[in-house]
Amino acid sequence: MSVSSLGISLTGLLAAGNDGTIAFPSQGSTVAPAVDSLFYIITAISAFFFVLIVAVMIYFVVRYRRRPGHDVEKSPSHNTALEITWSVIPGLLLVYIFAQGFLTFLDMRKPPEGAYEIQVVGRKWSWAFQYPNGVVQNELHLPLDRPVRLVMSSEDVIHSLFIPAFRVKQDLVPGRYSKVWFRTTKPGEYRLYCAEYCGQQHSTMVADVIVHEAGEFEPWLQAEVDRMNDLPPAELGELLYQRQGCVQCHAIDNNTTGKVGPSFLGTFGTEQPLADGQTVTVDENYIRQSILDPVSQVRAGYQPVMPTYQGRLKDREINALVEFIKSLGQ
Repeated sequence: MSVSSLGISLTGLLAAGNDGTIAFPSQGSTVAPAVDSLFYIITAISAFFFVLIVAVMIYFVVRYRRRPGHDVEKSPSHNTALEITWSVIPGLLLVYIFAQGFLTFLDMRKPPEGAYEIQVVGRKWSWAFQYPNGVVQNELHLPLDRPVRLVMSSEDVIHSLFIPAFRVKQDLVPGRYSKVWFRTTKPGEYRLYCAEYCGQQHSTMVADVIVHEAGEFEPWLQAEVDRMNDLPPAELGELLYQRQGCVQCHAIDNNTTGKVGPSFLGTFGTEQPLADGQTVTVDENYIRQSILDPVSQVRAGYQPVMPTYQGRLKDREINALVEFIKSLGQ
C-alpha cells in the first residue's frame, strides 16, 4: 500500500458520516482531499513513532533496571547500520511530506485561466462580497464546480478569511491585495470565519457560504440586480445597512450594547455634539459627509474608527441610506 493510499484509507476510517470526519468538516472543494490526506499521513507517522519510542523506552527501563546480582555492562558506542537506518528512513519521510505539501500548495496558489472573480472586503466586523455586476452581499454565493478567485483587501486591521469546508485560509492585510482560489464540489451551505483576532467583536465576524446547484447561480445573480433596482429608497437603504456592515457598529434601536457607533434611531434632524466641541445637525449633508469622510465630524463620545465608503457606494445608494436613517424618525 502506498503512503497516499494509506492517507485516503485513514480518511475513510475516521469518517463520521456524510457531514465530515472526526477531525474535519465535510469536503467542499477540490483541494480538500489532498489537505486531509496529508494531515492523516503526518498524524499516522507521528502516532507510529510515538508508540514505537515509548514501547522501546519502557522495555529498556524494565529490561535493564538496576537489581541485585547484575553489574553494569559495557554499552556499544557506535553502530553504522543502525545510524544509517534511523537517518535515511525519517529523511525519506520528510522528503515525501515536503513534496506532497509543496505540490498541494502550488495547486492552491495558481488559479486556472478564466476563474470567476469576486472582490472581498474585510472590516471590523463584517465581510462584503462584490460580484462583477456590482451586487454586494454579506453572504458568499458561489457557482458549483467552477474555479472561483477571491481578491481580498482589509479596510482596517489584519483579518483572515477561513472556510473550513474548502480547506482554504488567507490573511487580509491593510494596504495590499491578497488572493485565494478554489473549485467547489458540493452544493450546500457552509460557514466562513475570520481566523485572525481583530478586536472585541472578532467572534461575530462570520458569514454564510452558499454553493448553488448547477445552473442556479447566474439566475440568482440577475435576480439580485432586479430586486435592488425595484426597491424603494428606504428599503434599499435598510438592505445596504445590512450588507455594507453598518449593522456591526450602529444600532437601529436603543440597545447599543457592543456597538462602537451611535444608534440611528431618532437621530435625524437632531442637534448632536462633536468631539471637537462644536455641534452639528444630523441632516442629509451630515450623513453623506459621515459616509464619505467619517473622521471629519466625529460625534462626541465615539472613536474615529469608521472606514470611508468613498468610491464604494454610488450616489443612489448613499441617498438610500439617508432615506433609511430618515425613516427611523427623530
